[in-house]
Amino acid sequence: MKWTPLFATLLTSLGTSIAATPKFRAETIDPNIQIGYGLAIGDVNGDGKVDILMADKFDIVWYENPTWTRHVFASKLTLKDNVCITARDLDGDGKVEVAVGANWNPSNTISRRESGSVHYLIAPEDRTQRWPSVRLPNEPTVHRMQWILPKQGQPELVVLPLHGSGNQGGEGDNGVRIFSYRMPESEVGTASNWKLTLLDESLHKTHNLDSFGPEIAVGGAEGLKILHTTHATLTDHWLGEPGKAFPSGGIGEVRWGPYPNHHGSEDHRTFATIEPLHGNEVVVYNPNKNRTVLDKDLKQGHALVCGQFVPGPRQQVVAGWRDKNSEGKVGIRMYLWENDAWTTHTLDDDTMACEDIKAADLNGDGKLDLIASGRATKNVIIYWNES
Repeated sequence: MKWTPLFATLLTSLGTSIAATPKFRAETIDPNIQIGYGLAIGDVNGDGKVDILMADKFDIVWYENPTWTRHVFASKLTLKDNVCITARDLDGDGKVEVAVGANWNPSNTISRRESGSVHYLIAPEDRTQRWPSVRLPNEPTVHRMQWILPKQGQPELVVLPLHGSGNQGGEGDNGVRIFSYRMPESEVGTASNWKLTLLDESLHKTHNLDSFGPEIAVGGAEGLKILHTTHATLTDHWLGEPGKAFPSGGIGEVRWGPYPNHHGSEDHRTFATIEPLHGNEVVVYNPNKNRTVLDKDLKQGHALVCGQFVPGPRQQVVAGWRDKNSEGKVGIRMYLWENDAWTTHTLDDDTMACEDIKAADLNGDGKLDLIASGRATKNVIIYWNES
């Protein structure tokens, strides 16, 4: 039977804790990438199909659904590596806008010119061709970014550096300066038209972020903090203390979930994390900040996503790691809540040294598929959801 989110909701309302067994079929769409720093999902060419975008070492590429033809649409934006990418349809025309972080140089925390860069890519009429770019102001060590689409006002790009300016080893006098970039209504190719707003500078080493409406969860060496793009004073909900190392060694990856989310309620503040930074543990937090460890056997955990991949009372958690673990393997695992406990299911057994992972319904069958990029394995794989 084909399942839908409505079916999952009915199961939840009935109080059942039974989850379907996950079944995914792997298809390699690119066996020859360099690193695969970051992935993004969205319709690039406006044909109604979800495409895959990737920031590789020097190239920015998109894979066209359903043939997965590889298009290089930007390359060598700086002399150093690309490091992150974000894509979202911001103007409602059915095609994504794209921003990229590059000039990856994490050891240099001082120079804005030599470490870090932020680029908005300007789409041409034919989106399979090269996209010109505008370079926006940046802090050193730009590492992650995400588009935010407020209910009112212009879209914003939130950019997360790795270190505070001038800091070393996650320590120093300066916090990580997290800025939002307000997209101008016209002349997006002029850098001075983009308005920058400082959202926070209380953390000293960060790693990743995730958004839920206007709220942004930031994970780092000091734990987790919530920022708000429209209310700068709403920077609360620490899982940790400012200026102090988080007990687990920090939060490397963070995602909203895996519990049902509800706008306008504190119930939506539930999270999945990988701890410590580049760590071995998969963890979930409930709205009361209670911590549950799902797995301790990752090595260099670097990829995390939550979603309703199979029917069940809660979203599932998917985590990937990029170095050989205690079993001598890299891979991807899914964690399901069933029979009032978390269970672990291996989705990839040593073919994916996971650098990043995303979820999307790629073939329109109503089920979320998985897309992962591999650092040491140098591949991009779609995991088709055949549960």
